[in-house]
Amino acid sequence: MLEASSMNIKSLPQPGPVKVIAVTGGKGGVGKTTVTANLAVALAELGRNVMIMDADLGLANLDVMLGLQSRYNLSHVLSGERSLDEVLVEGPSGVQIIPASSGVRRMVNLNSLEQAGLIRAFSDLRRNVDMLLLDTAAGIHDDVLMFSRAAHHVMVVVCDEPASLTDAYALIKVLSRDMGVARFRILASQTRVLGEGRDLYEKLKKVCDRFLDVTLDYAGAIPQDDFIRRAIQRQKSVVEVYPGSIGGQAFKKLATTADSWGAPTGASGHLEFFVERLVLGRPSASALQ
Repeated sequence: MLEASSMNIKSLPQPGPVKVIAVTGGKGGVGKTTVTANLAVALAELGRNVMIMDADLGLANLDVMLGLQSRYNLSHVLSGERSLDEVLVEGPSGVQIIPASSGVRRMVNLNSLEQAGLIRAFSDLRRNVDMLLLDTAAGIHDDVLMFSRAAHHVMVVVCDEPASLTDAYALIKVLSRDMGVARFRILASQTRVLGEGRDLYEKLKKVCDRFLDVTLDYAGAIPQDDFIRRAIQRQKSVVEVYPGSIGGQAFKKLATTADSWGAPTGASGHLEFFVERLVLGRPSASALQ
């Protein structure tokens, strides 16, 4: 019986590791949620199975931005009322979305065990996923640090404001010093002229090279585009409704760039999303039942 069971497990499709990208920023208002939603849709249009976790646990708005209605969210997962599979909703282009709650004070004050429990819960998801995007809160709150450390790639969104660059530096400093994150992808948002994004990246890189032991890579730039604003008003992604706009094209280019970032090759020893797929290369035991 044991041998037959082993053979059945081996014959099941073996999902590969899931590439996890944390979309974060030191300052609010830089467009993280817009970036996350549009990047997810653009990646899905490349043929990837994409999932988003709304990781702004206390002020979630990803489902609102995409015009979705969710009956359950992460607060129901934490309370034990629902599993992650049960709170998932489907968004544009088949993107799977895990909504969070808004205005629930308890969600803002999760302890480290609860944060770790959320991350570990992903090992039990019975979904076909290639890429997971985390739309984090702004700043250096504990959950931002925990989720960013558990990701394979950390993309920091900045815009041309002194506070944005200062706060981005502070976030990078804390993540590198306290969480061991050594590499960051820098995305410039709301750029107004050609070359502005690269200039912002170079400013941030110059300071980081001087004071921190980190590697910064330029992820690209998303221009200030009225079509992005129009899409937000329609509760749609610009990639979906205005794909030919400069904003839509910029997100498609970003998706191609993000798709080229290396996939995880194994568990790092840190707390990670979908860790069983990294360690075992197969579904979790619950997925085989």
